[in-house]
This record gives sequence, structure tokens and C-alpha cells, in this order.
Amino acid sequence: MKVLLDTHLLIWAANSPKRIPVDTRKFITDERNEIFFSVASIWEVAIKRSLKRNNFDVDPRLLRRGLLDQMYSELNINSQHALQLLSLPPLHRDPFDRILIAQATVEGVTLLTADPLITQYPGPIQHA
Repeated sequence: MKVLLDTHLLIWAANSPKRIPVDTRKFITDERNEIFFSVASIWEVAIKRSLKRNNFDVDPRLLRRGLLDQMYSELNINSQHALQLLSLPPLHRDPFDRILIAQATVEGVTLLTADPLITQYPGPIQHA
């Protein structure tokens, strides 16, 4: 299965894996699954870290390097992803979360998220 992890799951995987539910950790580490991270998540961490947001205390350079070292696949943002935003209902205002939803939809990958608001969107979304 192809899985895109939301930003908080990526941060937790890097800093405090015990925050991730056991079943979700097993799912992420299952070698049958291909795990993706979005450029949007690295962008989000870089911006929110520079704003000194509490939940974003990881260095985005180290986060990216660690994800690549763990064999996660990097998912770039393209114009199809941006256009998919037009079809999303206005349930969530965070632009980073919205682009993750759009990417998952366009790419046909499951978005794994810790945010219950994101799971209200139609599409390939699963709560962690």
C-alpha cells in the first residue's frame, strides 16, 4: 500500500515515536507499504519552526535526511495537486493540510493523519 504521512506523524516519527499508536507504527514499518512524505510537510516545518511554534522544534533539514535514510519517498508538489484544491470542501483552513489531501487524492495514495478534521474529507484518508 502507498501511504502519505501527515506532518505531525513525520515529526513524531523523528522525535517521539511513542506518540504514534502501536498499530500505526507497525503499519508504517511494514515493508509491504511504501511510505511517502510531502515537500509540503518539510515546507510547513521550516516555516513554523522559523516562527518558533512549539510543536515544530525539529530541524527540517535533519527531518528530511532522516526520512530519506529510512527509505521514505519524497512527493513533490505539482500543478495537478494545486488544481485539486479547487474541488476540496472548505472543512479545513490549513493550506499545508489541504495540499496533503489534494496530493493523496491525485496520486491515489492513502493519507495517514492524526488530525480528525482531515478524516472528514472524502478520499483515501485514514486516521492514525
